[in-house]
Amino acid sequence: MTTEEEIRAATVGEPRVHDGPIELLDYDAAWPTLFAREERRIRRALGAHALAIEHVGSTAVPGLVAKPVIDVLLVVADAADEPSYAPALEGEGYVLRIREPRWYEHRMFEGPDTSVHLHVFSNGCPEIERMLTFRDRLRRNPTDRDLYGRAKQGLAQKDWKYVQDYADAKGPVVEEIIARASPRASTR
Repeated sequence: MTTEEEIRAATVGEPRVHDGPIELLDYDAAWPTLFAREERRIRRALGAHALAIEHVGSTAVPGLVAKPVIDVLLVVADAADEPSYAPALEGEGYVLRIREPRWYEHRMFEGPDTSVHLHVFSNGCPEIERMLTFRDRLRRNPTDRDLYGRAKQGLAQKDWKYVQDYADAKGPVVEEIIARASPRASTR
């Protein structure tokens, strides 16, 4: 589990205290359209500096319950080199909220007008393969999709101080599914 100290250290600005259960919605067919809009906005801002843009997370999996947040994976040459991409994203209205130099130089921006989490990783980062492996497994395998959905629904009913605590609690089932999908991608 992520400690409160780690959450505070990674958060740009003040961490948002959630203090409650997590809202999950049934799959919404509008989510891919919202992703496509964000993809266009990111490509307009970054051009060739955006090496890959993928719809990830539960909103990318038809039939899966999800928090109503569009998770976007952005691959850049070097996520630690914020001056090469952050000003352009900020010019489009994205706001840097998370900076995790110890976890693959991960950065996370929130979207300007839609509930979006834009996750930035460096090209070649192993977390990219893990995220895509997990998403693709859930899209193709109804048994694992149902397992993950049930786990999410059970955990979502609890009160969580931070949304990150809920995300961390899903870790064991995520690892189990990734291990079945690709033994190579399961090491963290």
